[in-house]
Amino acid sequence: MRDLIYSMTLTLDGYIAPPQGGPEWAAPTPELHRFHNQEASELGVHLLGRNLYEVMTYWETAEEDPELPDHMAEFARIWKDLPKIVYSKTLDEVAGNTTLSQGDPVQEVAALKQEDGKPLGVGGAQLAATLTAAGLIDEYRLFMSPTVLGDGKPFFAGDTPVDLELAGTQTFDTGVVLLRYRRT
Repeated sequence: MRDLIYSMTLTLDGYIAPPQGGPEWAAPTPELHRFHNQEASELGVHLLGRNLYEVMTYWETAEEDPELPDHMAEFARIWKDLPKIVYSKTLDEVAGNTTLSQGDPVQEVAALKQEDGKPLGVGGAQLAATLTAAGLIDEYRLFMSPTVLGDGKPFFAGDTPVDLELAGTQTFDTGVVLLRYRRT
């Protein structure tokens, strides 16, 4: 059985994105980027909602930039090779090693979890909220940035209570703290 891991960078006040604008506040340092590279290389499939998919399409061609730092080029290669599933009712097509699904993510992810293989990753607050409500997420990885936005898109987008136990912590050079929690 595969674990499902929800992992994103968020602010101290719990947001993954500001009300308007992009994720510039969350740009990782080389140290943190290399850590994310390692995490991504350990996944078997990454699940995304439409919004995060659109942000991540950058990585499909990023390594073509000759000035891209090595740690970012490495992530681009990992991301391009990683199988991805995008859950969207509005997209007509997707690029790269990506499958578009308009099916029920709860049913599909429950079936994926029963397969043998590497862990599954999920990104995007709405998709994660749906999977949290169904009890499918096994681990939450919160990369807490020393930033406060005051408003925005919350990491925990749903209203489902979840009991968690601390599985580990790690601090990075910028003051970002990884908090790993397992569902009890």
